[in-house]
Amino acid sequence: MQATVTWQQDMIFNCETDTGQSMVMDGNGSQISPMESVLLSAGACSSIDVVEILKKSRQDVTDCVCELNAQRAEDAPRVFTKIHAHYKVTGNNISEKHLARAVQLSAEKYCSVMLMLSGKVEIETSYEIA
Repeated sequence: MQATVTWQQDMIFNCETDTGQSMVMDGNGSQISPMESVLLSAGACSSIDVVEILKKSRQDVTDCVCELNAQRAEDAPRVFTKIHAHYKVTGNNISEKHLARAVQLSAEKYCSVMLMLSGKVEIETSYEIA
């Protein structure tokens, strides 16, 4: 995997992956910040896992929303100290047991973003069948 980050102006950077995907990041808040992108990546990565695990368990998932809440250190470097991910899953006859297992497997075994952060960031999860 490769990527290129190119300074545009001020604190704005164009980011492009070797697959041709791109996004703009900004340290001043007019675009997604690098820290916001890490938080979003944790939510997207784990949500992919949760949906795929539920589908493999033959659960009829129609929607999955991951709400993230993060706390950061007060002083520089302002790293994440805690992330809470709450999954709201909608579907037909979703089993709470299957959902609990999917969330646990994602956070503890499959989500590479959360696993990269573990040991440095306290990660909590919760879920509900919406």
